[in-house]
Amino acid sequence: MDLHMETVTGAAALPVVMVHGYLGGSAQWSDLQAALSDRFSIVALDLPGFGRASGHAAPATIAGFAEHVIADLDARGIERCVLVGHSMGGMIAQEVARKIPQRLDRLVLYGTGPLGSMPERFEPLDVSLDRLQQDGVAKTARRIAATWLLHGDAHPGFEALSRIGAQADGEAARIALNAMATWDGRASLSLLTMPSLIIWGDEDRSYRWRQVEYLWTHLPAASLAVIPGASHAAHVEKPELFRMILEDFLTG
Repeated sequence: MDLHMETVTGAAALPVVMVHGYLGGSAQWSDLQAALSDRFSIVALDLPGFGRASGHAAPATIAGFAEHVIADLDARGIERCVLVGHSMGGMIAQEVARKIPQRLDRLVLYGTGPLGSMPERFEPLDVSLDRLQQDGVAKTARRIAATWLLHGDAHPGFEALSRIGAQADGEAARIALNAMATWDGRASLSLLTMPSLIIWGDEDRSYRWRQVEYLWTHLPAASLAVIPGASHAAHVEKPELFRMILEDFLTG
């Protein structure tokens, strides 16, 4: 495991481990890390096949990605942490929480839900797979990143998100779409008893309200924060509000 491919900042406190989503990477958290690093120990991961770890083979399942995260925690000597998962990273975080609940102090599920197939997504996953095969990673990253922002490619954060997405390995991007399509975490939600926070942008085109509501009503100790006027990348569109919501949960 190449730990140099992941980013750590902050004081020696209970680690906050950030898991990015599809076509994401550790770099997407850089502004949030800078804002929180004086109070929290932030560990931002690059999943295998994505971001700075694009040269690594991706697991075939969401559970396999979860095993990678757990192995990373072990390698770092992290016995207990707060886990934050965005989009596909939220699916992975749910799997990690199911496998090692005793090691998670709190769980943050952001822009995600209990089904990897993402009902009511802006396009079905099989369409994304076809477009990926036709267009390649870089063009796909730009097209999909535009859906993460309420104002699409006009938002100042669009280019950065596109660049991060374009780092992904093409085979990893394909494998991850198939992994999401077959994942269903609903049966395990009642087992995730740690305090949980669900963060959702009310204009999210990847995960719609019904999926978010399912998480909120089926996790035993969940609270919900809805960010108005934001889409799937609310931490980019409303960074100060996102930071305040997260910090309040971490210190509450």
